[in-house]
Amino acid sequence: MMDLFNILLPALLIGLMVSVVHTPLGIEVLKRGIIFIDLAIAQIAGLGYISTEKFVQSTHIHSGHGHTENIFSWVTLIPSLGALSFALISGLIFRFIEKNFTEQLEAWIGVFFVLAASLSILILSNNPHGDEELKQLMSGQILFTTVRDVKLYLPFCIWIAAAWLMLPSLRKGLGFYFMFALTITATVQLIGIYVVFASLILPALVTFGKNKPLLYAWLFSAASMLMGIGFSALIDAPTGPMIVTTYVIFGILITLTNWAIQMKRE
Repeated sequence: MMDLFNILLPALLIGLMVSVVHTPLGIEVLKRGIIFIDLAIAQIAGLGYISTEKFVQSTHIHSGHGHTENIFSWVTLIPSLGALSFALISGLIFRFIEKNFTEQLEAWIGVFFVLAASLSILILSNNPHGDEELKQLMSGQILFTTVRDVKLYLPFCIWIAAAWLMLPSLRKGLGFYFMFALTITATVQLIGIYVVFASLILPALVTFGKNKPLLYAWLFSAASMLMGIGFSALIDAPTGPMIVTTYVIFGILITLTNWAIQMKRE
């Protein structure tokens, strides 16, 4: 049992850090009513990663050692920069649309999500490992994170959380989109697009309208993340889909419980 815990420990720590960072961002996303921006920016960051990786491989810049399990290793640095660039550019585009085409913002976010997903499929269509790369992009690879990943992600997590809580001006205008793009780029390679969406939206949705929503959302997200990782290890199931399933089931149960309590009071 201790061996299993030691193997899972990096994933559990990454999961907790993701919960800390994503929760306040998700509350802001729900408040703004731009629910699908997380899916769109995550997909666009993924497009940036795979398109830059393909370019690197085609120009023989890649070291030839194949994909590494260490997300933050130097081998994946250039594709990661590509992912960040694409995400930041998408933030600029969405901010422009928000300022000039406010009522159409959510629709355009959906358009860019579909475009990025389609381009990703086209880029990987001739890749013999394309299906696996797409699956990895959607579901993530949190179980393959290492202690080194934790050490590298922790300062970023602290910086984002501190900046978000201590500098309210970053929650407005272009600052929000840049913070969002930075966060999603860092986490999508670890946890995948599905978990990015679930860990941003479900905590905010379940605690919507409550007093101290951030505290309850943090607790809900951390519990869902840890249980999802634990369940996937116990039954040997894909971790990303299991985490999402846990978030949703836990969220539905809490929502129905709160509804039943409210009905009794009335």
